[in-house]
Amino acid sequence: MTKTLTQCVTFKNCSPEKLYGIYMDSKKHAAAIGSKATVQNRLGGNFSAFGMLKGKFLALAKNKMIVQTWRSSKFSKSDKDSILILRFEQVDGGARIDLVHVFIPDHDYGDIKKGWPNYYWKPWQKYLSIA
Repeated sequence: MTKTLTQCVTFKNCSPEKLYGIYMDSKKHAAAIGSKATVQNRLGGNFSAFGMLKGKFLALAKNKMIVQTWRSSKFSKSDKDSILILRFEQVDGGARIDLVHVFIPDHDYGDIKKGWPNYYWKPWQKYLSIA
């Protein structure tokens, strides 16, 4: 069985363009998460982070949306890739990311649910406060 995760996070005094730019630039992505990241900023391009996450970009709407395959090293060979959708939107006082992460294997769901805030949203908040 698989599960779906949804999360929304708002970043103050920020724009969708800035958030999209952080995710889609290897150096900015790595600086924001405090770990190695490789991003090929193009349709069909590869993504990797933390030495344990990888994926491929399926759809890109610049500054608005990213759709990619997403796979953790904790996935078994029989687990299909999950799909990650990130939507970027301007809101009062900042910008918001709406995350929908589908086809997450049951055995990795808890770690992934905690991982997004711990390894992305909180470090991004810190990165944005000094960037």
